[in-house]
Amino acid sequence: MIKRSVLGVDRLAAFVAGLLLLALGTALVLWWGGWLVRLWPQAPDELTLRTATDAFAAPWWAGASLVAGVVLGLLALWWLLAHRPHRSTGPVRLQGSDGSGGLLLEGSAAVSTAADVLEDAHGVRSARGRLVRDRGELVAEVSAVVEPTADLERVASAAEEVLTDLAVVLGRPDIRGRVRLAVARDVRREARVQ
Repeated sequence: MIKRSVLGVDRLAAFVAGLLLLALGTALVLWWGGWLVRLWPQAPDELTLRTATDAFAAPWWAGASLVAGVVLGLLALWWLLAHRPHRSTGPVRLQGSDGSGGLLLEGSAAVSTAADVLEDAHGVRSARGRLVRDRGELVAEVSAVVEPTADLERVASAAEEVLTDLAVVLGRPDIRGRVRLAVARDVRREARVQ
């Protein structure tokens, strides 16, 4: 989950960049039409690269560009790290927790156990589960691979029953459930017992 402060910085940067682009575009249109001189009498009649060349030759240019490069590099690194997805969760606080103590449950372990129960359902080849944070909400995510010959209504019913039991175990109505089913490409051969 991306922190609100990071989202605020993103929105502020987008707003400032939008204002700068709007101001630059307006200035270019006014300059092209000849109206910029009326608003700003010192506006140049033509643009040349001589000023930029003079700045590149100045003795302070190397130090200033080094400092600017380091600052921009650190900002870019911070921005990338701040946008790294944090989907994993730690222990989940259960109902009944108060100021005197807290009841914690390792949420991914509970969801993994629910996936093991789903794996026992007829037609399910394998299943795994974990508790993740998705868009600010806790989600019990179960992924299962079903046989190509499986009755999907039966599997969906088993998945719904597993999620209902998980909701009772967790005791947290704010945790959402998500089951993803994938159909296996080949039919698994059952071992014959003689």
